[in-house]
Parts: sequence; C-alpha cells; structure tokens
Amino acid sequence: MAANRFADRMLAQLDELGRISESPDFLVRTFLVPEQKQAHERVAEWMREAGMEVEHDCAGNVVGRYAGTDPKAPALMTGSHLDTVRNAGKYDGMLGVIAPIACVADLHRRGKRMPFAIEVVGFANEEGTRFGSSMTGSRAIAGTFDPAILEVKDRQGVSMGEAYKSFGLDPHKVGFCARQPGSIAAFVELHIEQGPVLENEGLALGVVTAISGARRLRVEITGLAGHAGTVPMGQRQDALVAAAEIVQFIEERCTGTPTLVGTVGMLEALPGAMNVIPGKAVFSIDIRAGEDDVRDAAVDAVMRETEMVCARRKLTFTVTELYKSTATPCHPKLMDLTEAAIKAQHLPTMRLPSGAGHDAATLAPLCPVAMMFMRCTRGISHNPLEAVLADDVELATRALLHFIEHFDPAFAAN
Repeated sequence: MAANRFADRMLAQLDELGRISESPDFLVRTFLVPEQKQAHERVAEWMREAGMEVEHDCAGNVVGRYAGTDPKAPALMTGSHLDTVRNAGKYDGMLGVIAPIACVADLHRRGKRMPFAIEVVGFANEEGTRFGSSMTGSRAIAGTFDPAILEVKDRQGVSMGEAYKSFGLDPHKVGFCARQPGSIAAFVELHIEQGPVLENEGLALGVVTAISGARRLRVEITGLAGHAGTVPMGQRQDALVAAAEIVQFIEERCTGTPTLVGTVGMLEALPGAMNVIPGKAVFSIDIRAGEDDVRDAAVDAVMRETEMVCARRKLTFTVTELYKSTATPCHPKLMDLTEAAIKAQHLPTMRLPSGAGHDAATLAPLCPVAMMFMRCTRGISHNPLEAVLADDVELATRALLHFIEHFDPAFAAN
C-alpha cells in the first residue's frame, strides 16, 4: 500500500491518550475525573488543528464541528468514546475519535467543505466503569438521559450528581445538550471489532449489521455476618455463597444459546475479613443477546433463581437495573455505503453483528446509525494486550473518509 498518510500520526495520538490514566501501572480513565478532562482537552486541541470549532458540552462530551456549505442541512455525526475500562487497551473507543479527526483534517487541508456539517464527538462514560450506568454522554445527546442515574454512587459513595458538580458541570443541565429531531442526518462509528471474526477471515474491515441489546443490573444480597469459627455450617446466612450459586446459574443459563452471553464482572463480599462470614454480597450482571426477547428471558430466569436461592438460604436481596438497551439494526443504505467505502480500498468485506454495546446504538432514537469494524489482534479487547496493525488503521481511516465524502443525507431519510 502507499505510504501512510494517516496512521503514523494517529497511532502516536493513541499512544498519547493511552498514557493519560488514573493509575501509573495500567490504563484506566473513568467518568468525571481529572484524567477525563486532560484527555478531552488534548482531543479538543487536535480538533481545532483540524479546522473544527470545539465545545465541551453539558454532559461531559467533547464535540468538534466542521461547518458545511449549507447551514440548514442536518449534520453527519461520527465519533466514539474516550473513557476506558480498568486495565484497558488504548484503541477501544479512542480509534473512533481520532480517525474522524484525521478525516476532517484532510478535508481542511484540501479546503473542502461538504454540503453538511461534520460533527466529531468524544463521548463520556460509554463504559460505565465508575458508576455502573453507561452511555451517559450519548444518551444526553440522543435525548434519552434519565436524571435518576444521577443518584447512582461509585465505590467511594460519591453520586454521579456530586461528581458532575466537582467536575464543574451542573447535573441538572445534563439533558440540555439533547439534539433536536432532524438536526442529525446519521451517525457512523468506527470501532475495533473486539472479537476474532475479522482476523479469522483474514479481513481488515467489516460492516456491522446490528448491535446487540444489553441489560446491566446490580444485585445486593443481605444475610448475617458471623464468626467464621463458631457458627455451624447449617445455620449460616452466607450472602457470598448465595451469590456464587447465582453466578454459576448465569453461566449455565447463558451457555448454548446463539448470541446470548452473561457476565458477572464485579463481586464484593462484606465486611471482607478472612475470619468473618460474609453478611453482604454485591455483584454486577451483564446479559446481552442479538434478540431482545432472548436476553429478557435470560434476565427473568436469573431473577427467579435469585429469589429461590435467597428464600432457601433465608436472605434478602435488592436488584437495581443500571442500564438497558434494545438490539439496534444498522440502516440498510448506510450499510451499503459502508461496504462501498471498504471496497473502494480494494478490500473484500463481510457483514457481521456486534456483540458489544456502542454509542451508535444509543443514538438510534435520534438518527439512523452505521458502524464499521476494524480487526484487532486475536480479537483481544478490554485488555492491555489490545493491538492493531498500522496498515489497518490507514485503511479504516481512508474508508471512513470515503464514507464521509460520499454521504448524502437523503441516504438515511427513509
């Protein structure tokens, strides 16, 4: 392929963002922390260099806008998230912000304006690492932000509302950045696949057909703490043992059904002493499927099992739903345009669903959406071993630029 006109600088930028972390030992950048502000400010500098006007909005997103020749035309929005999981890789989300900045910079160097504005968004809190509730930034823009999540607290007992205030934003104004219906023609997101399908097929890029729906819950089981040496086994109200039963049930229930997956990513036993029977257990549940009815049936089964386990062990429990999204199909004409953009790079392509959730799905109530996947090494993501090929970054960015230059708001109008 020709010399990289995009990838070298982009990979350097991604390396720089990967060093902005709350921990000196691994990458973690959560919601409404100083490191978020630092990363967003750096991205804002790159947006300005690319010729965009920049805003840090009321939900904590960073938004760059490259004006079009027709100020009345609906904008094309693109971007991804800038927050991470704990012990993260440096391409998840961030690639989808840096690539469109590179595309706009290329247009700006050539003095080219599209008939429509291009908006590049670095979304806040896609992962939900700090508060459990995710997609806050994209929900705010889509007009689906629920103020009730402002009461959700992190592990230090700080509510999201309090965190917004400490960050310098008014929690009561988070929803004020909602876009008006018709103001955004479409949203397209470039993202690493986070799975092995493209690599196994020997393909650099793919077209996403649909984004799986997900439900995230927080379960708190309460029993009775007691002395580890004096309470007989048959008389214990051990909350952790009950949680272990439920975790095992989730694995069994979600195994063997296509597209259905279930994960317990967080589990805490309290009071957390070696010689004390756990009187409380708190854990997360993340259940996803390509079909909403399949996912919801699994959640219902887990809730029934939780009720039976707790009743048998004389425990109480509460369940809080932190996040719910429906399965989201990508727009057919936008899929065609994505496929054409990939083929324009002289590449074969394929269509595949996304098992992971993305900001694109959250924006579907606002506008038609599309996604392009880029392979990542061995399909590894949410892990410091996350890796990409420079040539793939170059091809993906050129394909995204082709998408932008051939986009017509009428594609997604019906």
